[in-house]
Amino acid sequence: MLPRSPAFIAAAALVAAGCGDGGPGGPNSPPYDPEIPAEFTVQVTNQYFPLVPGTRYEFEGQTDEGPETTVVEVLEQTRVVNGVEAVVVRDRVYLDGELIEDTHDWYAQDGDGNVWYLGEDSKEIEGGVVVGSAGSWEWGVDGALPGVIMWADPLAHLDQDYRQEYYEGVAEDWARVLGTDRDVEVPFGSFSGCLETEDWNGLEPGSEERKFYC
Repeated sequence: MLPRSPAFIAAAALVAAGCGDGGPGGPNSPPYDPEIPAEFTVQVTNQYFPLVPGTRYEFEGQTDEGPETTVVEVLEQTRVVNGVEAVVVRDRVYLDGELIEDTHDWYAQDGDGNVWYLGEDSKEIEGGVVVGSAGSWEWGVDGALPGVIMWADPLAHLDQDYRQEYYEGVAEDWARVLGTDRDVEVPFGSFSGCLETEDWNGLEPGSEERKFYC
């Protein structure tokens, strides 16, 4: 099933592995001390990252291990994370048709329209059996902190490094806005005025990706 909204269309479809020795931030530099807002809502209406319950997205790509499909669903349910009600998004990854990862992500939008990532429950699966939960984290548990997954005004943060998630030694993802005037063409269609970001894992050198949101 194809997405019902053009937003996200290119987000995973045009991810390209970068080259180099990891993002400039490093694992713990600078120290993470975000200004966390007091007000949040489950009504996530950010133009680049809308989360409408019932929406479903599918992304397909080719990896060294074989064809991979990612299915993303915005669920009707919510979850309270550190006192904040969050939207639950289910993210399943299939490798050559076999489910290998099943994750529930939690998001909320602040009063300015920025979308925050509050945590995830991630399960690694082999042969239909859960074999691990690496990468799982939750704001308020063991020092984990939320991060911004999408700015309300990305151009205001052009070329700035920012954290998307933070659980020391487990989840330390960074991003940088590169522009909002990109033209993108994918099997779903052609788009203009797209947001381009560079994302990387501060714990994995050489993990850079380019993502596009339209």
